[in-house]
Amino acid sequence: MTACAIEGGSAGAAATADPEAEPEPEEPGEPARADGSGLLPASTAAGQADEGNGGTEEAEASSTVTDARSHADAPPPPGGFTLTADGAYAARLTAAPGPPGERAWYPERWTLDGPEPYAVPLPLDQPEEPDSEVSPLADGRVLIRRRVADRQMFSLLYPTGPGTGELLLGAVGCAEMTLLPPSPDGRCVYAQAAGADHTSLWLVAGGAFGPEEVARIPGHCSGGVWLDRAGRMLALDRQEPGGGPVKAVAVDLGRQGEVTPLLQIAPGSDDRLLLAEPDSGLLLLRSDAPGHDRLGWGVLGSCLPVRFPECLRLPDVAVTPFAVQPGQMLMPESCAVALRIDGAPGSWVGVWRPAGRQLHQFAAPLGWVPGAGYWSRDGVLRLPYANGATPCGVALLEAPEDVEPSAVTGRTGGGEGGGEPSAADAAPAVCKPVPLGQAPLHGAARPD
Repeated sequence: MTACAIEGGSAGAAATADPEAEPEPEEPGEPARADGSGLLPASTAAGQADEGNGGTEEAEASSTVTDARSHADAPPPPGGFTLTADGAYAARLTAAPGPPGERAWYPERWTLDGPEPYAVPLPLDQPEEPDSEVSPLADGRVLIRRRVADRQMFSLLYPTGPGTGELLLGAVGCAEMTLLPPSPDGRCVYAQAAGADHTSLWLVAGGAFGPEEVARIPGHCSGGVWLDRAGRMLALDRQEPGGGPVKAVAVDLGRQGEVTPLLQIAPGSDDRLLLAEPDSGLLLLRSDAPGHDRLGWGVLGSCLPVRFPECLRLPDVAVTPFAVQPGQMLMPESCAVALRIDGAPGSWVGVWRPAGRQLHQFAAPLGWVPGAGYWSRDGVLRLPYANGATPCGVALLEAPEDVEPSAVTGRTGGGEGGGEPSAADAAPAVCKPVPLGQAPLHGAARPD
């Protein structure tokens, strides 16, 4: 494992370059126009040069069209939407019909690797509590974590004809526990119980004798990102006992939880790992080493500096990566990254590549659970959604090509005064129009 330096500093393991404050971005770009549901036309891409690379990249316009729907969204699941590492299965809590304040929650498994996606309800005799968590396994079963008083109960659920089968796994005497993302091997599920002085890692499914503690790590841990395909190397964001900055560390589950440093950008910075792609080694992280929280990227095992792209720094919204394109062996800069963009009007989708340094923005399908999705190896983003017309659907979005600034021609988005875009060319109905900077914003429509 190698720690990386900030872009602009010296390269090398555990480098501690002193970051300088960066200028405010000039061209934040425009989100896509929304009309009903699906991934809809007139998305624009705002791309500024990465920090330290000089210059400002111009924007590109691209379009993707699917059928529009006007039906109401299904109620959002309280515990989110969890996908297996290969995207074959997903699980969530969903609500039975009823008044909003009296909804009965039950687990639901989605099958996504067939010709058509479909959902299988897994209700039991009693409804589930909204704070329960579910996680799918590669064999189609679904793990559920329930809190009962000061204990955590674990079971495996599976369809049995018209009913639901349940295999009790056991309990852990712990008041608070959180499931980690599904293991890449598809067989195991881990959970963490974080305390003030130490964090316990538990294998709650896939073991021989029910839930078992597999590691105890000094400090308070959060997050959870898998670094390999075997499900052995796990990254956690750890704060040392007694306080101090948060640093991502690697935990080797094959060596009784041996801990090694993973990210140490600056001595006092909070450096958290958000995503990792084992094939290419691409890492997506968040750090305040530049002086404030920024999204950055690096390469696992590399001594090259961490970069903090300007195009991922948008005003008045939160940008969070949720999926990375697999299969790009030794080509981290070519991986397409899907990002969840949250603003006051709602959530939509961003697509970005490190090499392109452009952020393409799209409206999300109606009923999308923000942050749920996965990439195919050939660069197609699959976004699961459910609404009144489609109880189980997947919207497809092909990663757009990045256009070099010299190849982009077209209109000027901001006019001479660099003001707000017009109503015809601005953000979708669900998004707030973003003022343009002084530099002109050029766009060229790509044919469907």
